[in-house]
Amino acid sequence: MLVNNRHYETIWLKENNPEIVQAIDQRFLPFELVIEDIRTPEQMFSAIRDMHVRGAPLIGAAGALGMYLATIGRKTNAGYYADMASFLNSSRPTAVNLGFAVNRTLQAIIRGNTPEEKKKNALEEALKIIDAERENCRQIGLHGLTLIRKLSESKNNATVNILTHCNAGWLACIDYGTATAPIYFAHDLGIKLHVWVDETRPRNQGARLTAWELEQHGVPHTIIADNTGGHLMQAKMVDMVIVGSDRTAINGDVANKIGTYLKALAAFDNRIPFYVALPSSSIDWQLTNGLEQIPIEQRNADEIMKMEGLYNGSIISIDITSGKSPAANYAFDVTPSRLVTGLITERGICKARKEEILGLFPEKKPG
Repeated sequence: MLVNNRHYETIWLKENNPEIVQAIDQRFLPFELVIEDIRTPEQMFSAIRDMHVRGAPLIGAAGALGMYLATIGRKTNAGYYADMASFLNSSRPTAVNLGFAVNRTLQAIIRGNTPEEKKKNALEEALKIIDAERENCRQIGLHGLTLIRKLSESKNNATVNILTHCNAGWLACIDYGTATAPIYFAHDLGIKLHVWVDETRPRNQGARLTAWELEQHGVPHTIIADNTGGHLMQAKMVDMVIVGSDRTAINGDVANKIGTYLKALAAFDNRIPFYVALPSSSIDWQLTNGLEQIPIEQRNADEIMKMEGLYNGSIISIDITSGKSPAANYAFDVTPSRLVTGLITERGICKARKEEILGLFPEKKPG
């Protein structure tokens, strides 16, 4: 996507030194574009855990490149690579993409006989994962575009109002995004649309990241407080909701940023379509019930009790509570499949039901 009219992706190899991974450090957005150099798997672990990079597809790509970094200057010790995979996988517990990408890259490393082969295999596998995630998002955009086009036609080409939550844009992926990909395609085709951007407390990924993305691309949008969405739906100011997913169970239950479930409830009550855009790498094919089985990350309470912002040219953190009351910081919630109108995947759109998901991905059927 474009930043100041220049194309960027979220993560890449440094041009003059491919043994260094570079990534956009999202902690500084929207105030400053900072590119971070990541040289070791330990630095990649910190980048994932501390949310320099975030978003399920990007976390997977980062984990794969973390395994590549682990092969630089190392010997053939298989135990080391297994330990490093476990280490990287422990950085964030909810997004299934991380384990998928790290474990796939580990298997590629194990197939190598020499340190050079292991390094070569790791890099090739990581780049394959990145290429696949980029293409998955492009396909999600094309499939989701059909939904926006139909809404536009049903409104006689009047503006389509879309509500989204958190950041499921290109910053959360490699390029295009998941929930935002159909929005970008529709906008580029001249379809009139407007995006309601949930601020998404406590880290404000909507206000800080999604809004920045849309502004850079010229998409009309408005930032709203998280609790505003229900009112807008009641007032018939929302035509559809599109969100992303960090992990989706095979029964169609969707884990996404905390607050997604409340938006789904409001959409259901107001008969507004609620879509989840996700690549198949975000589907956990082993989980049969998301409400019971998806692990929910609990993060540091400081994210609730403090807030970051720009002051006199510097990003600072301020207290927004007395600091004497305890706080609970659940990072995700699970939206049950009955509230999901459809899943937008790289292979098409389906109902959030096991039989329909497996209809798009028959190779995942057991046995």
